[in-house]
Amino acid sequence: MTKQKLVIESVVEDGRKFRPSDWIERISTTLADFGPDHRLHYDENVQPRVINGEKCLVVDKSLQEKNPAAFDYILGFVRANRLRVHEECLDS
Repeated sequence: MTKQKLVIESVVEDGRKFRPSDWIERISTTLADFGPDHRLHYDENVQPRVINGEKCLVVDKSLQEKNPAAFDYILGFVRANRLRVHEECLDS
């Protein structure tokens, strides 16, 4: 099943790498929880991924309806830090 997703890169609009480099983990773990296996499970709507060799944060656009505060926070972070973002249809 494919869904519309926002792919947020660790790159500023002018091409520089964004620092701190662990920002993706920081954001994605705020919505994650520990499962019965005592391992961290990322929310299905906000996940770190490596795309074309680069670390990205992939946000399912359905997060806007499911958790508007989290969606607004992530987009505010993207705007404030001028991160590159684009939409893609990715397999779930």
